[in-house]
Amino acid sequence: MPDLSFIAPMEAKLAERLPSGEAWQFEPKCDGFRAVAVCCGGEVALWSKSGKTLGRYFPEVLAMLSELIPDGTVLDGELVVPVHGAASFDALQARLHPAESRVRKLAEATPALLVVFDLLEEGGSDLRSLPLRGRRRRLEALLSTLGEQPGLRLSPYAHDAAEAQGWLEQTTTELDGVIAKRLDEPYRSGERAMIKVKRIRSADCVVGGFRYGTGSNEVGSLLLGLYDDDGLLHHVGFTSGISNADKPELTRRLEGLRGGSGFTGDAPGGPSRWSTERSAEWVPLAPELVVEVLYDQVTGRRFRHGTRLHRWRPDKAPRQCTFEQMAQPADPDAVIGEIVGRAG
Repeated sequence: MPDLSFIAPMEAKLAERLPSGEAWQFEPKCDGFRAVAVCCGGEVALWSKSGKTLGRYFPEVLAMLSELIPDGTVLDGELVVPVHGAASFDALQARLHPAESRVRKLAEATPALLVVFDLLEEGGSDLRSLPLRGRRRRLEALLSTLGEQPGLRLSPYAHDAAEAQGWLEQTTTELDGVIAKRLDEPYRSGERAMIKVKRIRSADCVVGGFRYGTGSNEVGSLLLGLYDDDGLLHHVGFTSGISNADKPELTRRLEGLRGGSGFTGDAPGGPSRWSTERSAEWVPLAPELVVEVLYDQVTGRRFRHGTRLHRWRPDKAPRQCTFEQMAQPADPDAVIGEIVGRAG
């Protein structure tokens, strides 16, 4: 019976800046699902970083790997679903559907890419004790024998921190970040042995409402909005990094604006996979305050995670706060091509 057991991937710890020196390899971080592919005995298993099977949700990737990849191979990579030439996290999440018929329909309509960046086993031999530079040479040699494949990509890399910093600043608006790995280190399964620097962006948003803190009569979070082309204010996320010293005065200021129109488009408590009972408990405001927030990713015209309050913008008119500020999804092939082109 083939051994398709889960291998815990090496993980990353967040850092504010990239490391310097010549001992590092830098790789662009795609906006996708981490995946470890185990190919053995003519079968393929696709594992998430938490040890859950992903294969049933990406049948086209299983079929591709079973046809192309030799037995005894284990690949580490990232699953990405491009839609209309751009990586779509919504389309990626939509694959996690209980109905097999729905998954197969999506797999045909929007096939996934596997962007590979490491080789853990080859020909049944465990390569994890090799240094990264050795594993990378073996990975490149393996993929070169396969030729260009519609669903398979080799992640580019750089050894120059300044070049990698350029990816964060210039390459694309929707690069998730950059991963730094030691060239001389083995693959440390299950350990946070890599460094990840996320790309942080900013946006000026209208404060369309707020929530009180749990069990408190002071503000707990600000609800953020952006205007669309029709002049409707849509809820796009929240920020809660308000210092205790600022809360009393800010609460008085917000309560002086309560009773306004609030969000005239999508509002908190509306249909959303993130909706909870508390999502309806918010106070609408007159759309007069503008705040600049820092964020990492966007999904479906919303900030995927909570944002960080950066500063108030009394100089900015609320109507200037539009969706045009939001980072747009990138074409994975364009990102890879641009980085490879610069390296050449």
